[in-house]
Amino acid sequence: MNEYFMRVALLQALKSYKLEEVPVGCVITKDNKIISTSYNLRESTNDPLGHAELIAIQKASHVLGSWRLTGCSMYVTLEPCLMCTGAIIDSRIERLYIGATDPKRGAIESVIPIITERLMPHHIDEIEYMDTISGYILSRFFKNLRYKKSLKVDKNL
Repeated sequence: MNEYFMRVALLQALKSYKLEEVPVGCVITKDNKIISTSYNLRESTNDPLGHAELIAIQKASHVLGSWRLTGCSMYVTLEPCLMCTGAIIDSRIERLYIGATDPKRGAIESVIPIITERLMPHHIDEIEYMDTISGYILSRFFKNLRYKKSLKVDKNL
């Protein structure tokens, strides 16, 4: 079942890829049912809070009628940043499944392992890194972005 939900998150990431957003997708489930999906929309909305995780948390909260997402699992294609990790902890999400590490901004294990901080009032019960194509999608996105930028530079010469 976890693989299915991560595939849905990957499909969400492809939606953001098509919009030239960093391709991150997110799914939140409760009782093995999808209650929320989202993808990055920072560039499209000019909103620094337009992260897939934050949008999914807001949607799930509306569906459940509560800010407490106890009993919920999150599937996200890229390791959450510090802001999103804080929201995941504060919303009481219990299980987190990640498709790729983020060596520049990851706040689960990679850069700022805030999850292991004992001073945090709430903890995620289960964290699992899954073997996905998420890393490939992200590297392809950034490679294409650098290529497009180089074309713009060449035209200005």
